[in-house]
Amino acid sequence: MTTTPRPPRLLMLSTILLAAAGVAVLSVPHGHQPPTATTAPAAPPNPAAVAAAPPAPTPTAGTAVSATPTPSTPAAVESALPPHGEGAAGDPALQQNLEAAWPADLPAADQQELLTAARALLRADATGVGRAQWPDVFGDSRQAVAPAFAAARFRIQAAIARREGSPNKAVVHLVWAGTDRGGTYTDLRITDWHFTHTIEKGAAAWTPQPPT
Repeated sequence: MTTTPRPPRLLMLSTILLAAAGVAVLSVPHGHQPPTATTAPAAPPNPAAVAAAPPAPTPTAGTAVSATPTPSTPAAVESALPPHGEGAAGDPALQQNLEAAWPADLPAADQQELLTAARALLRADATGVGRAQWPDVFGDSRQAVAPAFAAARFRIQAAIARREGSPNKAVVHLVWAGTDRGGTYTDLRITDWHFTHTIEKGAAAWTPQPPT
């Protein structure tokens, strides 16, 4: 899928993730010297970035819903994030941090429906598994772009579903890890999937938006 420039809220999430990895590297002792405590400089959050309006949605890079960040300090947020390469052991801390940064604003049933769909969509997009069940999103599977990541080495690290400026719109923010076909492993990847609330045959449902 094509990638568009990341909007302010997505850039803010990327900055927090990268800052956390930097803090972990700086805290590693060198040689046989005893470890010394390091303190990450606390940079104030950017209110303008939090309130910025989202651009056109894409499944590989999108925007977060307008919501006020948690009152915790940036240093506290960074310390809750796992460093790159920690593996599944760091996923709960990452999930907790996302939930604290963007408080829930959807009914529990809607959140569950959105998270289930977005996880399946991301897996299908990255690995090719299950694309046939989303013809409106992926089109003709025979002409789809070849999957870039191996299904056996794909993992969703954290995910949250939030409103996106309207009761009838939502976005799911996902952080994930995977090994590409060349054998390169990367984690803390960020992908957003956008949905609209529709009524089909008398039943309400969240419909994923195709890439633009």
